Amino acid sequence: MIDIGLSKMALIGVVALVVIGPEKLPKVARTVGTLLGKAQRYVNDVKAEVNRSMELDELRKMKDNVESAARDVEHSIQTSAKDFEKEWSDVTSSINDAASGSTASEYDWGSSGASTVMPAYSHPRKNWRLKRGAVPQWYKSRAGVRTKAQSGAARVARFRPQKPR
Repeated sequence: MIDIGLSKMALIGVVALVVIGPEKLPKVARTVGTLLGKAQRYVNDVKAEVNRSMELDELRKMKDNVESAARDVEHSIQTSAKDFEKEWSDVTSSINDAASGSTASEYDWGSSGASTVMPAYSHPRKNWRLKRGAVPQWYKSRAGVRTKAQSGAARVARFRPQKPR
């Protein structure tokens, strides 16, 4: 890297003042500053692009790792499901074999053969606030529904008869 100290910068400034002249020096300095700024922005953009590409590569690797883990989990679930189905069929076949060899009183499953299912609890859905808010404002004003709360004193003052002038 170029090692530029304060003494070298002063020497460059004096040479530029002599070569360019005092009239054109501010314009040249502005131009050089603008070019240096553009170069700095370009370097920063390149650095940002390199960082983005590195992060993108890392994200791709992470995505591949997650996908392979998901495939492994899916495979293990499928194998355990197959094992469960096999065990279930073995157990149910052994129960059916035992039930066919014994009397019906030992395995009383009910008269219809199916168990009664109780309905699930459902909330009564009391949404009176929602229903009250759904009434249009024009209907409330027409029907005389109070939409704003007032204190008793404010209501008395509102409806107090006016004194004649």
